[in-house]
This record gives sequence, C-alpha cells and structure tokens, in this order.
Amino acid sequence: MSVDDQESRSYERFCAVTEAETSRMAAAAREAGPEAPVPTCPGWSVAKLLKHAGIVQRWAAHIVGGRVQAPISTRQVPVELPGDPGDYPGWLEDGGRALTATLRAADPGTPVWSWGPGGSAAFWARRMAHEAAVHRADAEIAAGLAPRFDARLAADGVDELLGNLGMVPAVAERLAALGEENRTLHFHATDLDGAGEWLVTLTPGGFTWEHGHGKGDVAARGTAGDLLLLVYGRSDPASGRVEVFGDHGLLTRWLAATPI
Repeated sequence: MSVDDQESRSYERFCAVTEAETSRMAAAAREAGPEAPVPTCPGWSVAKLLKHAGIVQRWAAHIVGGRVQAPISTRQVPVELPGDPGDYPGWLEDGGRALTATLRAADPGTPVWSWGPGGSAAFWARRMAHEAAVHRADAEIAAGLAPRFDARLAADGVDELLGNLGMVPAVAERLAALGEENRTLHFHATDLDGAGEWLVTLTPGGFTWEHGHGKGDVAARGTAGDLLLLVYGRSDPASGRVEVFGDHGLLTRWLAATPI
C-alpha cells in the first residue's frame, strides 16, 4: 500500500470515528439529561459539554470548508444554538455529520490553518476524532456509564496529545518551571504491544517523547483507554484505573502542567 493510500485510509477512519463518537456522545447526553453535572469537567453540565463540542466541530468545519489560512477563534464562527438545551444532542449530531461531510469533501493534504502540527485537513480529521472520543467519555461518565475505547485509537490519542502539547508555549513554560529536567515518565498500555509504550523526558525547554520501553522515574500502566483518560486529566492517578510505580508526585505535577 502506498503512503498516499495509507494516509487516505487513516483520514477516512478518523472521519468515521468522529461521526460515531459524536453519536455516542449524544446518546449518553440524552441518558444523563442536560442539567447533569460532568464530573470530569468540573463546573460543567452536560448541556455545556455539548455546547462546547458542537461549537468546536463547527469551527473545524468552517476552517476546512473555507480553506482558512490564518488563525481564527471559535468566537469568530457564527453558531446558532437551539433554544432548548434538551435539543442539544440532535444539534450536536447535525454538526458532527456536517463536519465529517466537509472533511470527506477535502483531500487530507488540503492546506488549512491548524493550531497544532500539520497545517492540513488531516490535522483536523485526527483532532476531531479524539476530541469527540474524549468528550464522549465525559458524557458517558456523566450518565454513570463506564467508557470503553478501541485500544489502537486510544494509543493514537496519546500520541496526538503528546505531539500537540509540544506546540503549546504555555505548556512548555509550565513544565520548564518544574525544574525537573532529565526526569522521565513511562506510560505502558497493557492491551497493546510496542506501539503502546511512551517515554517522556523533561527538558529545560519542556519535554521530548518517544515510543519504547524504558525505566522512568515514574511509570503508569493500564489499558490504552485508561491511559488516554489519565493524560487528558479525566482520571486521577489514585483512582485505581492505572497502576503507578515510582515517583507519584512527578506524575501529578506533569498532569497539572499539561492541560490544554
């Protein structure tokens, strides 16, 4: 299979994931109800979660559909919300379908502005897939459900987050302020082989990361899905969802320094 064919297959997979995860998010939101609190997003209700997710999807669709080349904020994209928060799940699904249709109408290499690496429609297909998956988990937790993830998709979500974190100056500044250069964190997905291990090394300017096995100053072991929830701050290291070995405080400080 050529590189172009592989890219096209990955691109379509991310489009399909975005559509499916958006529907799952809407279903969980209907079960929870618009006023239910979202424990993984303190201070948010389910209605606020869906409003956020729906606006971000429409923002991404605007960027890709309009071939936007310059930075643009979500506030610059007109969005019409339903008058009744009970209608947010359907509104979210409408936006998800529109987003995936817009992505599928573009080539993965279509140049557009992106806040992370890539500068193409491919960035947004991948970003929106993981955005939808993590927020679907938020909605499921609000509904009292246990989120489940495809292991390889979750591992790619960890990859994507680490790659994006390196593009956020505020994250680099917070990590540099820790003063813990050369210290390491090892994340190990128990339901995957080689592609499910990450070694993160703190540096004076932030951090570097690579796939591979290594002894870290702290190690976190769990399923790829549980590691994804951990690095996104959706679960606490002390929750028991992952095993932590070594310097627990280092992991806690990393998580506190890396929200985006």
